[in-house]
Amino acid sequence: MTLSPALPSSLSDWLAHIQSMHPSEIDMGLARVHDVAAQLPEQLKMPCPVITVAGTNGKGSTCAMLEAILGQSGYRTALYTSPHLVHFEERCRLNGDHVQSPALCEAFVVVETARQAAGGVPLTYFEFTTLGCLWLMQQARPDVIILEVGLGGRLDAVNAVDTDCAIVTSIDIDHIEFLGGTREAIGQEKAGIMRAGKPVIVSDPMPPDSVLAYAAEVGADLWLVGRDFNVSGDKQQWGWAGRGRRYAGLAYPALRGANQLLNAAGVLAALEALRPLLPVPAQSIRAGLSLVELPGRFQIVPGEPTLILDVAHNPHAVATLVANLDAMGFYPATHVVFGCMADKDVAAILAKLSPLVDHWYFSDLATPRAMPTEALMALVAAAPGRNKGSTAAFSSPQAALDNAVSKASPTDRILVCGSFLTVGGVLQQGVPRLHAKHLGANGA
Repeated sequence: MTLSPALPSSLSDWLAHIQSMHPSEIDMGLARVHDVAAQLPEQLKMPCPVITVAGTNGKGSTCAMLEAILGQSGYRTALYTSPHLVHFEERCRLNGDHVQSPALCEAFVVVETARQAAGGVPLTYFEFTTLGCLWLMQQARPDVIILEVGLGGRLDAVNAVDTDCAIVTSIDIDHIEFLGGTREAIGQEKAGIMRAGKPVIVSDPMPPDSVLAYAAEVGADLWLVGRDFNVSGDKQQWGWAGRGRRYAGLAYPALRGANQLLNAAGVLAALEALRPLLPVPAQSIRAGLSLVELPGRFQIVPGEPTLILDVAHNPHAVATLVANLDAMGFYPATHVVFGCMADKDVAAILAKLSPLVDHWYFSDLATPRAMPTEALMALVAAAPGRNKGSTAAFSSPQAALDNAVSKASPTDRILVCGSFLTVGGVLQQGVPRLHAKHLGANGA
């Protein structure tokens, strides 16, 4: 396809152009997306089964496990997820590989042409790029499409595509300015991805009543953990039982953290519900769970000191992170590189982390939404309790990490968390391998 001289020619220029198109970063609603999708070739009618995943936490892990297992089964997969850690191309994967920037540029030309045909309707960055990735996935003609909801569910751009199986992961308080301030209100928004007569898997063990009520209202086939599927296990292996099928002696998912078992259970329930469309052998389940990878989700990088990367950015996710850190055993000191968005419940996040932290390294982030380091330091200083840890401020996550490494002993651990931008900021040159200075025989 020949690019018009009036349109950007590189991915970076396209992303800058798209960013300037709409005055707001987030503008909830599907009307604009539907208007543009109606002008796209094939109008986003997908050629294969679609699995849509919504929830507060666990969406990315659930999508990664689905992709790994279905890929091991020989299916051609397409995955859309957001946000990215380092490169935009991470958001769209075909058969496990990131799409290339020329393909994205071509997709954006198609979306821009459709947008002009729809009267030049202004799309947000997420809406425009989502439509581009969805068009790319449609053109690839995969065997299965996996879609991660960006925000909420009911009004998210991803929900413009009808799903064959919905998965709702854990639900907690986040994005209250858009979704509401209670689990019931947020659950109502997440439930909007359900479709009549289609299976919906709820892997939250205590889902809000609004989720159950909406499933009944639209006539979805509701699968609940503890009722329609169950997990059991010991320290060595685990098992899953669902509607007429069970798996025993499974190895724990390669993704670390106790919360991953519930995510994996939801994945197996979804695969069972879709068995008539996408049969999956047991060996593919075992292989997929053992090989799945997802950067930034309690990712432990061996080295001296140990490095932990986690994108946890709300109190519920941070509580899980703290439990996982506790299970790691003893470390002489914990150093934390931290940066986050100001619209999060930052005080609650810091309060959950503080008991484990000996040294804070606060980082500015390259977005107006970020909380300034001065405000982060003030929150820690004002927090109750004696053990607040030392604090220092830095201009970037990488500068903060470099300083943490210079101060840490080889047997310490360094945690980088608080935002995708914080974790992504230390991954610009690949996964870092840390080498702290060892004390010499004379202590120098």
